[in-house]
Amino acid sequence: MRNGPGETGKGSGPWGGVRPFSIKTKLGTLVVVSVLITTGLLMIAARTETELRFITVFSMIATLLITQFVAHSLTAPLDEMNAVARSISHGDYTCRVNDNRRDELGDLAHTINLMADELEAQDRQRKELVANVSHELRTPIAGLRAVLENVVDGVSAADPETMRTALKQTERLGRLVETLLDLSRLDNGVVPLRKRRFEVWPYLSGVLKEANMVASARGGVASDSGKHTRTDVHLHLDVHPSELTAHADPERIHQVVANLIDNAVKHSPPHGRVTVKARRGATPESLELEVLDEGPGIPESEWHRVFERFNRGAVSSPHGPGSDGGTGLGLAIARWAVDLHGGRIRVAESPRGCRIQVTLPGLPPALPHQRTGQTRPPSPRG
Repeated sequence: MRNGPGETGKGSGPWGGVRPFSIKTKLGTLVVVSVLITTGLLMIAARTETELRFITVFSMIATLLITQFVAHSLTAPLDEMNAVARSISHGDYTCRVNDNRRDELGDLAHTINLMADELEAQDRQRKELVANVSHELRTPIAGLRAVLENVVDGVSAADPETMRTALKQTERLGRLVETLLDLSRLDNGVVPLRKRRFEVWPYLSGVLKEANMVASARGGVASDSGKHTRTDVHLHLDVHPSELTAHADPERIHQVVANLIDNAVKHSPPHGRVTVKARRGATPESLELEVLDEGPGIPESEWHRVFERFNRGAVSSPHGPGSDGGTGLGLAIARWAVDLHGGRIRVAESPRGCRIQVTLPGLPPALPHQRTGQTRPPSPRG
């Protein structure tokens, strides 16, 4: 178990849980000082033949003064914390507690400040959610309404081409709603993992073929939810060894790869190249994935924000026709899917473009590594 801020390890003897400036130390010091004052006054009284009642009065006054000083040092920060907590409960997340103390109250103040930071961030994300969702839904709804109004007013005929335009806008609405449902599942943690062993080459090859088919069928129309529309970007697959296998939830990994491809394609230059690499990890059935593009890349100062919700990156204008900034949820959903597996996703250094690495842990260490003995011949890649 990790120690709290400023807390030392416990269980190393009778003084293992005591810190130099802890509340227990202060209270213990108060008792010791009070006893020493009383004892000293009694010794003075015995030597100077002072009456006991004067010694008792002096002892009580000194003890009360010391107790008042210690009590004030303990209650003053509690009053401050109470005021800050009351402000937070009323929706003011900007208040903070002075946390420069080196005792348990300092730890509590630090925790309250962390809680206020989290609540402030969540409140900001909630407002961004309303603004982004309103913006993203307004575009296809406006397009669909325009098409239907033209048909109703007789400006356009209800021919197959007009209906296809309306259908594309309806499909985009459906994809946006699907993205929001994924976001809801992310928050509620209701998506179970259905892990199984699968061969990486045919699986990733299918994901890339599906992405190309969707792009060809919907070319020129902006899309969301990991389905790109750039037909000028070449997708390349690099799997080594060709018989590589992994143990994970294929549906969740499909979300990861599709969203990473979508992000890479949107920011690729005209006739650029996106490469999906797969290698064997350090543990049985583990997997190392990389998605590389030839776009402008991501500034290192933005790496920590890449996987935040609604973050559309430092590059505001993706390359190529028919591409847009998306909802800013694709990479957040990819991180969520990787986190469900207990893996890691990050931006890595690259001499050109953007390079995102995904590490999936594979089988737990306690399970034996079993192979079926099935291999497949090398296939042409790309």
